[in-house]
Amino acid sequence: MNLIEATQSRHTVKAFEAGRTLPQHSIDQLLAVLRNSPSSVNSQPWHFVVASTEEGRARMAKAAEGPFAYNQPKIRDASHVIALCMRTDMDEAHLKAILAQEERDGRFQVDGAKAGQDKSRRGYVDLHRYELRDVPQWMEKQVYLALGGLLLGAAMLGIDATPMEGFDQRALDLELGLRERGYTSVVLAALGYRSEADFNAKLPKSRLGVDEVFTFL
Repeated sequence: MNLIEATQSRHTVKAFEAGRTLPQHSIDQLLAVLRNSPSSVNSQPWHFVVASTEEGRARMAKAAEGPFAYNQPKIRDASHVIALCMRTDMDEAHLKAILAQEERDGRFQVDGAKAGQDKSRRGYVDLHRYELRDVPQWMEKQVYLALGGLLLGAAMLGIDATPMEGFDQRALDLELGLRERGYTSVVLAALGYRSEADFNAKLPKSRLGVDEVFTFL
């Protein structure tokens, strides 16, 4: 499957086939996609919780009650559900951890590169913290970059997927103990095999025309 075929064939799955599990090598590839996702100044303000068991998915499904109950079957019947989370703050410990990892990975090849990288990243953090005052929104954007890569990667592997904002974020944070670890949930991604009840698979894809979507200069 090439890139265009993958983007044309993928859709948001409305019903998964319960009891079918994706192969671990496919999941490993998608986790690598998430880990290697791009982020502003390599800030990596994320954490990913992977539910691969019936018990794990049931815990996540607790956040899809009441007005979000329509998403419970998708969470329970999927093979894997990933909660894409963001940090609650771009704190000093995280900034130091990123810099230390970059050094271990050999990112600093010339004198002054480490200090320059640290200064540049902190400059953007300060910009969003003190001038734009939008650090949470800035970090959330990075998480959605990761989600986009995950959905495209799943499509390339022929894996069915459903992104979901329809859940109680506070309830999930409490269930998974995210807040005390410095994270908060942003969006869910269910992965698995579509079932015959997935009506969306039978519908044609609909997108606005090229002239409406693009401006060529």
